[in-house]
Amino acid sequence: MRTDFYNDPDAPTPNSLVVAASAVVEESGKVLMVRRLDSGNWALPGGQMELGESLAACVRREVLEETGIAVEVTGIVGIYSDPNHVIQYSDGEVRQQFNVCLTARRTAGEARVGDSESTSVEYFFPAEIEKLSLHPTQQLRLRDYFTGNLSVL
Repeated sequence: MRTDFYNDPDAPTPNSLVVAASAVVEESGKVLMVRRLDSGNWALPGGQMELGESLAACVRREVLEETGIAVEVTGIVGIYSDPNHVIQYSDGEVRQQFNVCLTARRTAGEARVGDSESTSVEYFFPAEIEKLSLHPTQQLRLRDYFTGNLSVL
């Protein structure tokens, strides 16, 4: 179980910093999204980088695990290290998120729920994404992608 805090003065103090990567995978004008099991929110596929892994390898692994889609990294959306985004886990970890959001294109596979972290995997047009339940940090990454603004936060 996890609880996200964003710009919340009552957020717990982080005890770890974890590098993660996410990806905007666009195809035919639609963006690949996953619905998170823990919050019910929609998000870009991605997750924690593992030791011995490059950022690009992390994105390829996470997108494949979560969506069934193999990707090739094509660019960068931004670097998101806002200390006001804190994630508390039920095991006592309180994480300051550090996420590098990349762009990627599908090379193989079909969208499907691939792991136990999500309940749905779907492609959405930008106008449809605006109506989805998204965490503010996901909204920021998508806004940066659609506007072409490279963020380093």
